[in-house]
Amino acid sequence: MASDAPEAAFQIRHNTEPGTSLIAGFASFGLAGVVAADFLVDQLALTEMGHVVASNLPAFTPFENGTPRHHSRLFSRDDLDITVLVNELFIPDWAGNSFAQSILQWGDDHAIEEITVLSGVPLSHVRHDVFSIATSDYQSTRLTGSGVEPMASGSLTGVNAGLMARGIDSPLRTGLLVTPVHSQVPDVAAAIRLVETVEQLYGLDIDSTPLEAFAADVDQYYRDLAARVDAAEEERVDDRMYL
Repeated sequence: MASDAPEAAFQIRHNTEPGTSLIAGFASFGLAGVVAADFLVDQLALTEMGHVVASNLPAFTPFENGTPRHHSRLFSRDDLDITVLVNELFIPDWAGNSFAQSILQWGDDHAIEEITVLSGVPLSHVRHDVFSIATSDYQSTRLTGSGVEPMASGSLTGVNAGLMARGIDSPLRTGLLVTPVHSQVPDVAAAIRLVETVEQLYGLDIDSTPLEAFAADVDQYYRDLAARVDAAEEERVDDRMYL
């Protein structure tokens, strides 16, 4: 029986032109990606330049010290050709492609040339390094000589699958940087690995030492966010490689 529920829809609103490289951290496994993206914003002194509006998903508005904020925000600065997306809204798989297409359309409209997604994956018995799933042009541009090894095999779902599918069939360089995460949230060690990899690949000057203190400052918020993510993903997470 077909569902009458409306499809999820997303609108990206922004004030200034983004950089040609987009780095995104989504609310998913271990929250390593979103914590890493949030820390990059802090360390690079980026300014909020836009946000994402979502329709037909459960309402979610985070707040801090009594002040609400948008759940998905874009940050940049004039002298850096990078924009960072910090996405705190859990995107279920059934809405993932719609979100990916909204990001891609916005990217087309504003000459985005490259997308890097930061993510954790709940894999056991795997070396605690950062691995990649990336299009061939991303590999040659960012990964050659970096020491970041490719993930051997698996499948992508949701937002990651939608973004990567476009990268395969277009000049959009697309890379997914993944690292194993623990059940402890936020997984600071995993976030540090992602931050250090971004620093290396983009030639940035970032001190990851304050990340533990940064994570401690937002610990309770990220624990609450993780509980929401875990509840939503409980039925689909297993030991196979689905990202």
